Amino acid sequence: MENEVVDYVPHHAPVLRERVFALLAPALTQPEPVLVDATVGLGGHAHYALEQVPGLRLIGFDRDAQALAISRERLSSFADRVTLVHAVYDRIGEVLQDLGHPHVNGILFDLGVSSMQLDDPARGFAYARDVALDMRMDPEMSTTAADILNTYSEKDLARILRTYGEERFASRIARRIVSERANTPFTTSERLVEIVRESIPAPARRQGGNPAKRTFQALRIEVNDELAILERAIPQALECLALGGRIVVMSYQSLEDAIVKGILHEATRVRVPEDLPFIPPGAEPPFALLTRGAQTASPAEIAENPRAASVRIRAAERVRWAA
Repeated sequence: MENEVVDYVPHHAPVLRERVFALLAPALTQPEPVLVDATVGLGGHAHYALEQVPGLRLIGFDRDAQALAISRERLSSFADRVTLVHAVYDRIGEVLQDLGHPHVNGILFDLGVSSMQLDDPARGFAYARDVALDMRMDPEMSTTAADILNTYSEKDLARILRTYGEERFASRIARRIVSERANTPFTTSERLVEIVRESIPAPARRQGGNPAKRTFQALRIEVNDELAILERAIPQALECLALGGRIVVMSYQSLEDAIVKGILHEATRVRVPEDLPFIPPGAEPPFALLTRGAQTASPAEIAENPRAASVRIRAAERVRWAA
């Protein structure tokens, strides 16, 4: 498995690398700037940034020790400028404080499951082939997707499928899962995919790709507590930005993007009465949006890297300290 992953890495193309760097670059112009890659993954965005900014110091977070090992190898030529941390990104404030960098110049979040995790059958994220139902971004975690399928109540299964997978037929799928596991516990993906397919009416199965996609998304989010972690992490990250510092967040599904949009909206909102003809000194928001809505990939960018098809990019800059 290790050789399979290493062989894959040179072909790994980070999504919208140049576009993302262009948003961060104005914050990285002073001597020895610090950039945090909160989801360093295989190191693609980090490698590009280190190449572009000779004095850059990079701090990379990842909950996946295997991804960190690959990043460490990939970034070895910049070792004196790189610090890699095995941690979930909702610890960003605590870790940066411990490292002596309470305020940094740039922070990048590239959310969701990584290319390596998707492409490695042993990690259990795939629904297009029969693999173990794992889905842990950090293999040291205790709860797997199989554990959830085999132990959650029908009500809780329906809730996560509806909330995290935006699945219209959540109740039907949950009922069938509970019925089937009474005979044989779930262990691999092929059986789950078939049950999901059978639970969804035929007309609905003919649109939107593999009907199991939403169920697998919901299970992955639940296993890794992704949305709650994101809700904790983005406000912390904003507090960690120096004056002129920038945050860029890449989301790949609507639930993530809604959280990021809401937090950035609050951080950039003017808190004065709407009928006030001017903004009093000190009432200006500490952050300003850098993107109008969410940026998406162009057809050319999608053709170059199909993983960019669903990306939504939002960015903001600290323009003043809070009053």
